[in-house]
Parts: sequence; structure tokens; C-alpha cells
Amino acid sequence: MVVVMKKEASDEAIERVLGEVRSLGFTPHVSEGEQRTLIGAIGPAPTEEVREHLSALAGVETVVRITKPYKLASREFRHDDSRVMVGDVAIGNGAFVVAAGPCGVESRDQLAAAADIARRHGARVLRGGAFKPRTSPYAFQGLGEEGLALLAEARADTGMPIVTEVTSPELVETVAGTADMLQIGARNTQNFALLAEVGRAAKPVLFKRGMSTSIAEYLQAAEYILSQGNPNVVLCERGIRTFETSTRFTLDVSAVPVLKELTHLPVWVDPSHAAGRRSLVPSLALAAAAAGADGLIVEVHARPEEARSDAAQQLDDREFGELMPRLKGVVAALGKTL
Repeated sequence: MVVVMKKEASDEAIERVLGEVRSLGFTPHVSEGEQRTLIGAIGPAPTEEVREHLSALAGVETVVRITKPYKLASREFRHDDSRVMVGDVAIGNGAFVVAAGPCGVESRDQLAAAADIARRHGARVLRGGAFKPRTSPYAFQGLGEEGLALLAEARADTGMPIVTEVTSPELVETVAGTADMLQIGARNTQNFALLAEVGRAAKPVLFKRGMSTSIAEYLQAAEYILSQGNPNVVLCERGIRTFETSTRFTLDVSAVPVLKELTHLPVWVDPSHAAGRRSLVPSLALAAAAAGADGLIVEVHARPEEARSDAAQQLDDREFGELMPRLKGVVAALGKTL
């Protein structure tokens, strides 16, 4: 359930409600809206007596039962769009952000060149995989902690916050020590131990949808992160597995407006993994923006043909430079800022 506080509710009234929520066996989650403070009470199904008790407390406007299985991610918990800060970059609620960089961190020179492309053309966040989960055990798995160090150097050189993937619970502390934003990849969408650990890490999370995960399952998985006290989650559609083989995955563009309707969390799209071919990436990126996404994560590389992972889908300097002005026009038409 959600306890909606009155606009003029005092700090003392809010603390009193928090205490009562805890005493009744619920875990409180506070959300500061533009107009009112909301207190999510997560726990057993509330009885009518519990709701009446909380409604009678000073400063309480109303108590609303949440019917969705995903409580904290639901629009029933928070009607206004959330805004997530990654370093000094605001994501969501009208701010459209592009994260760009190589699929995997391969060397200092390779990362520096890709970071320069991303920065010059207007990306605000630098992406790059230090740890790479791969389908084949023989494929390039990333540089690990050396890659994290190179990402930290690139952040110092460009001023861009970095997002990189964490692949297992035991790596969360290590990756969180460097990254400004932790990425959960599609293969780990329902790795619940990892999601809970990331939720406790107090870092923003870029959470990708699994290739065979329904939207309801996806939002319940996001709840694992939120329930640990971390509200800073950005959802990311990256394509689902269907019968179609002309693209690497089928980009579920409809997931964007569906998610925007169901949840207050920002929604990004990864057109690179969905396309699998760089010629398709710009069109999918523009479609995602037009559908209402809050941002993109795009793979760029100074020399894509030399990339050690996902070479076919990474944009070069010219291609990324041509995409960004077109993207700006679509975003502006929707009343957002790039």
C-alpha cells in the first residue's frame, strides 16, 4: 500500500507514519514527489483496519492499496516520472540521454578513441564492458579489473560518468568501486541474487530486459533492486528472441510505451544489440526515441572492424556523428531535451 502524505505534512508527521508502518510489520520506502511525499509500505496484504489506522494519523491524506505484483516500480506507488542521477547527468522526466562507447574495453587507445567519439558528438555517459558474459567460453571475456582502471582514466579525461556491466554478486563491490552506474545484462535479468546485491550497492542501475522475459516478469525482477532500498533504476529494452532471423533480436518498440504506462522508472533502449548490424542501428534508435524512450545506449568504436566483440553492430565516428543530429530533432519534437 501507499500512504500519501498531505502537501503541508511536517517532518514530524512523516516520521510518525514511518514508525507506525514499521510497527505494523511493513517495510517503508519513501518517495519524494514534486507535490507530496509518498510512503510505500511493503509487506503482507493490508487489512481494512490497518488502512483505517494509518489514514487517521496526522498529515496523512489517503492510503491506497497497490494491486500490481511489482509494488515500488508501479505507477500506483509513484505517479510522477522518476529522475535518476548518474554523476551530474539527469536521466528521465524530460531529459533524454545517450550513453555511448565500445562493447568491450580492449585497450587504453581503443577506449580513448571511442570515448572521444562519444563526447564530441554529444553522448553524456560513457559505456564499456570490463567484464563480458559471452555465449561461447572461447570468446573475449573483457579485461576485468584492468578494464575498470581504463574506464576510470577515460572518465577523468572526458568528464563523462561511466556505466559498465557487473556479471556476478561477488563482483558487485569491485565494479561499484569504479562505475558510476552498474549495468545488469539480459542474461542476468532473473539472477535474483545479483539483483539484490546490486540493490544494496547504492549505485544507479541500468537494467536490461531478458531476451525471453515478459514485461510483467521484467518489472518484478526490477522490484528485487528497488526492494533493497535503491530507487535509482533505469530500465532498458534491448530486443527479444522471436522466430525472426533478419536481425540479431527483435526490438520490442511497443515495450517502451507499455513500460512508460506501467512504471515511473526511466526507460532506455539498446538498438545495437537488437539490430546486430550497424546499418540498422540509426533507424532503431530513432524509432525508440519516437516511441517515448528516455535515452539510448549505443555501441561506438573508432575501427569497428577490429573490435574483439560485436564488431558488426558498432558505429564508427561518421555514423554516430550523423545519428545524433537526427536524434536531436526527434527528441525535440516530443518536448524533451537531448
